[in-house]
Amino acid sequence: MEEHVEAPMEGREDAAAAREQAELKERVMQRQRQKVNGAGGDEQAVPLKELQEHAAARNGGAGHGEIDLNSLIDVQVTLSVEIGRCRLPIKQLISLNQGSVVELDRMVDEPLDLLVNGTLIAHGEVVVVDGQFGLRLIDVVSQTERLKKLK
Repeated sequence: MEEHVEAPMEGREDAAAAREQAELKERVMQRQRQKVNGAGGDEQAVPLKELQEHAAARNGGAGHGEIDLNSLIDVQVTLSVEIGRCRLPIKQLISLNQGSVVELDRMVDEPLDLLVNGTLIAHGEVVVVDGQFGLRLIDVVSQTERLKKLK
């Protein structure tokens, strides 16, 4: 006669969390492969909430778990530098042509914004490195402030 031993609830939760982690890693890797192969017009980002829930489940449901950066280390992001903004009525916009000057909302001596995927992460000043522009960071936005803006 075969004896059946039921796994404790803890083991089931750990197994489910491990499956979720494996599925999430596979999705991230699949998106990276699509980007490398030139595909990806139908890509969907992994929502931050999903990553946080995954991390919380992995850490025993604590709710404030750490995200395992090793699974995200090869994900590419877009860095951009913003020198300023302005608002124009469409009437003015369509009248712009070569030689037009658009006045921005930033003074010459103010630091520029460094954005990662559209999210402000630092301020800096322009430098020239081997004939190319660069940005020397002078102030990095705290992780707490960055996360507040995502919610």
